Amino acid sequence: MIAPEFWTRRGPAAQLLRPFGLITRIATASRVRRAGVSIGIKTICVGNVGVGGSGKTVVALDILTRLPGRPFALTRGYGGALRGPLLVERGLHTAAEVGDEALLLAELAPTIKAEDRAAGARMALAEGATAIVMDDGLQNPALRKDLSLLVIDGGYGFGNGLLLPAGPLREPVQSAAWRCHAAVLVGDDETGALARLPPSMPVLRANLTPDCVEPLGRRPVIAFAGIGRPEKFFRSVLSLGAELVNSHAYPDHHVYAAKEAKALLAEAADTGAKLVTTAKDFVKLPPALRAACLVVRARLAWEDEAALDLLLNA
Repeated sequence: MIAPEFWTRRGPAAQLLRPFGLITRIATASRVRRAGVSIGIKTICVGNVGVGGSGKTVVALDILTRLPGRPFALTRGYGGALRGPLLVERGLHTAAEVGDEALLLAELAPTIKAEDRAAGARMALAEGATAIVMDDGLQNPALRKDLSLLVIDGGYGFGNGLLLPAGPLREPVQSAAWRCHAAVLVGDDETGALARLPPSMPVLRANLTPDCVEPLGRRPVIAFAGIGRPEKFFRSVLSLGAELVNSHAYPDHHVYAAKEAKALLAEAADTGAKLVTTAKDFVKLPPALRAACLVVRARLAWEDEAALDLLLNA
């Protein structure tokens, strides 16, 4: 989905829908009250309080590289038709089956796609996992978490601060924060989001650094993305010095139809521009479109890596 504009302000539309947020509050509160099961290995949850892109998957990918042994990623696999649990296999599974985030995680670490997180964790354990990193799942009580991180997009914060459907929040910020061991702020705190957290809550700060295998300086490009905050991606392309000929924003988790791929390829041919996209989009593109694209990846630069490693090894 594409986040509605009124999720960033408390205008008439948000106020009209605000009473329905009570349903969201009650449903989430009832769900998170349930006790999760422990499977005997370290379980880390990388989650957020709202819908849309906060940088969870990038944080999860970074953490997977820091853990010893054989850490597994565990994801619901949003948008994937298969319920799981199953071990994601690149080259076999598609985004339509397991979701784009599962394919991206599987590039780096063994990944289990499971709507039932407890069943997925047991499968990971049987496959030899020494730790589990959950991409999302803060509001899912199926597993007991040894470490929960609340990821915040510094440029977006908590939107208008209202619960679904009036705003982007799945639950009140305070209730989510009290269940987390630390917050991860990605980018500068442009909206004052940190002021809404408990004063005693540790905050880890990181910035996204764009990276491309080929230099983009002064190169004409057409950027496209189907992620939670596509405008962030377009800014990152510009920061690499590219000349942005055009940009196309698609809904988060978008599956590209053949006619869309054909249109993008035709536009690139007509303008002489190179197509660029995100790593999350790249894993689900049709082969012809994938062959014509460059990937701009987002990498995390932590302000205090020692603090992060201390938290992970506690």
